[in-house]
Amino acid sequence: MVIRGRETNRGGPENLDGDVKAFGSIRAGLVSAAMLVLAACGSAPELIPAEQPLPKETLDLIGKKGMQPGLPIYVRIFKEESELEVWKAREDGRFYHFKTYPICNWSGEIGPKIKKGDKQAPEGFYAVGPKQMKPDSSYHVAFNLGFPNAYDRAHERTGEFLMIHGKCKSAGCYAMTDALAEEIYALAREAFRNGQTAFAVHAFPFRMTDEKLARFKGHKHIAFWKMIKPAYDFFETYRVPPTVAVCERKYVIGVTLPATGRIDPDGQCPRFQKQELTPFVPNLLDQQIAAQKGTIVPGQKAREQTALAWSDGEAPAPKPVAVPPAAATAPAPGAATTGSIVSPPPASLPGAAFLTAEPAPAKRKAPPKKSFEIPNTLGLNAP
Repeated sequence: MVIRGRETNRGGPENLDGDVKAFGSIRAGLVSAAMLVLAACGSAPELIPAEQPLPKETLDLIGKKGMQPGLPIYVRIFKEESELEVWKAREDGRFYHFKTYPICNWSGEIGPKIKKGDKQAPEGFYAVGPKQMKPDSSYHVAFNLGFPNAYDRAHERTGEFLMIHGKCKSAGCYAMTDALAEEIYALAREAFRNGQTAFAVHAFPFRMTDEKLARFKGHKHIAFWKMIKPAYDFFETYRVPPTVAVCERKYVIGVTLPATGRIDPDGQCPRFQKQELTPFVPNLLDQQIAAQKGTIVPGQKAREQTALAWSDGEAPAPKPVAVPPAAATAPAPGAATTGSIVSPPPASLPGAAFLTAEPAPAKRKAPPKKSFEIPNTLGLNAP
């Protein structure tokens, strides 16, 4: 008999007690290793922030608003209000307000970014595609806005790596809290995985109503703001992001781009045709959907009370709005009242003018909605 490589002369194993002890140690080691393997198999790998699923509450709100997680999105930013809106398409091709998120921080002043190092957060029209998503960002998660775009380059504006990201810290970016950045990132991720090729981010200095624009009539950037305001008005009217072109070193908004190829941002504008759409007419269900709980997200706004710097001093304080007396004067006989605004909601609620309109008479029929495909891409040439 051979034990441990030696032949015994006694017809039995030599040092049997030692062999038994060695075998017991080996068996114990194997059992321990097996337990470690089983323990490892029993715990699922932790998902990175960029792959976190949408929270159940968010999915519930998507369902309540008649949306689907993978349908296209559209983003609007308002600096003065420190708010970021996400709109989602529904099957009728229109975009409906999903949520308004607080922007935790943004740097600089109202006005566009001009050059690298000015720490200005950009204003204008940007397109975000899948390659601009940054799952490994050191600022939790992020996506690159695509600055400079065709307009910026035509004006020799410089800068790079301008993002929407987490961590609530900004040096030219729009910074959210980590949790909100993660949710916005996930909404974009699901839209890309469902076929959207790019989504628009329209960054405005403030909500561009006529009244607000009039407050800044002496501002050094007023000409730029008047140029981008039609995009705000277009979306408020049609609830579809406008097509945006760049030619003659200016934005051209709400036009059908020619199919002949690229447009030269510095060259002469071609002959455009206007986008032909039927104005959006909300019904009672749309109003109820817009008012769903969770639509306006509470949170930190580090810049909410920051004074706005002007080229010629501080911005003038807005004039106080006179409050009408309780007993309002009755309208003149025959005066039109349908569509008038009553009890306006907070300015942070998108489409306030639509949501507060009086219902039309029962016999009046809303104009039929023109059917069109949900846009999968943008018209911004040479983004």
